[in-house]
Amino acid sequence: MTYTTTYHSPLGIITLASDGEYLTGLWFNDQKYFGSTLTHNSIDKELPIFIQTKTWLDIYFNGEIPTFLPPLCYNTTVFREMVWNILLTIPYGTVITYKDIAQEIAKQTGQKSMSAQAIGGAVGHNPISLIIPCHRVVGTSGSLTGYAGGLNRKNELLQREKVNMTNLFVPSKKNL
Repeated sequence: MTYTTTYHSPLGIITLASDGEYLTGLWFNDQKYFGSTLTHNSIDKELPIFIQTKTWLDIYFNGEIPTFLPPLCYNTTVFREMVWNILLTIPYGTVITYKDIAQEIAKQTGQKSMSAQAIGGAVGHNPISLIIPCHRVVGTSGSLTGYAGGLNRKNELLQREKVNMTNLFVPSKKNL
């Protein structure tokens, strides 16, 4: 069974999903791949995991650094899990590049190299946005590219975290 609830954030409504014990999804309602872990029989219900997650979100949107993670569960490929685990290590207020993650995955798997585009696909399909901080991944050039929640929202999230935006930019539409 899948359970859901909503959270009203300063950047839009967020839907939370759970299996009853773990957080299995967190999406802005208009983002790409919305509801990727939801089943057809989702029940709207307030659960302890949702209360814990909403506390995390309150702390985050109040400009503070949450000091805990709600229990997470993602049923995915080994590759995506590796990428998402790296995302969880990106400190609040910092960014890394898709290339950085590709190099780390290549190192972990003993490969000579890894495609940054493959990393981008895994990052983009992250079903637990914000908490698994995919918004902290940027292009090698500093481009704020590839956020399923929208580039304006990615920009806002990084500014909320007081990321040094000096070398970061939103690409022009003609370059997308």
